[in-house]
Amino acid sequence: MQGSTKNNSIVPFEHLLSEQEKQQIIDNSNTVLYNKKEIIFRQNTRTSHIMFIKSGMVKIFKEGRNKKFIILKVAVQQDFLGLLSIYGRDTHQYSASAAVPTEICFIDIGVFNKILFSNGEFAERFINKICNDGLYIFERLMSQSHKQLPGRIADVILYFAERIFKADEFEFPFTRRELAELAGTTKESFIRTLAEFKNDKIIDLDGSNVKINSLKIVKTLSQLG
Repeated sequence: MQGSTKNNSIVPFEHLLSEQEKQQIIDNSNTVLYNKKEIIFRQNTRTSHIMFIKSGMVKIFKEGRNKKFIILKVAVQQDFLGLLSIYGRDTHQYSASAAVPTEICFIDIGVFNKILFSNGEFAERFINKICNDGLYIFERLMSQSHKQLPGRIADVILYFAERIFKADEFEFPFTRRELAELAGTTKESFIRTLAEFKNDKIIDLDGSNVKINSLKIVKTLSQLG
C-alpha cells in the first residue's frame, strides 16, 4: 500500500446524486493505491468502509480448508468491493487483493448509508448492484459444479474476453495456478486443457498472451459444458 490521498472522484451512478450528496462523499472518502498482489481486505476481518475501484483490477477469493483457495470473481474499474459482506455480515466473508496496481476509494459507511436512505433512486441502483454480484457468484459456482473441464476453461477465456478486457486478444493477469482456482480445477489440468485449445487452433497462446481464433467454438464449449 503506497499511502492515501484525498479523493476527488465520485462513486458509480453519480448522476443520481445531488451536488450536496456528491460533496458529502468527497469530504468523507480517501483513495489508497495498492501494489500488485497486495491485500486490500482479508477474510474474517471486520467490515468498515464502502469501497470501489477507481482504477486497476482486483481478485476476489475465498480460503477454505487446508489453505485451498477459490477465486470468486475479478472486479475492475468502477466496481464496488465487499458489498455482500458489508450489508450481510459484520466481517468479510472473502478476501480481495490487487491483481495489478490498483486505486481503491474508501467511503465512510455512515455517510454513505445516510445518502442511501434519503435518495431512493440511487439506493435502488445500489441494491441492484449487490444482487447482481451475488447472482454472478452463484452462477459461477453452479458452472464449476456442473460443467466438464473444457467448458470451465472456455468460461474462463470468455470471462476475460467479454467481461474484463472486452477484446479477443488479451493477457491473462493471473498465474496458471490462479487461473486454475478461477476454473475450479488443478493447475496441471488447466495447463493441459489450455494446451489442447491451442493445439486445436481454437486459441493462440504465447505465455500469458491469448488470442481467440474462434469465439464461436469457445462459446459452444461453454454452452455444452
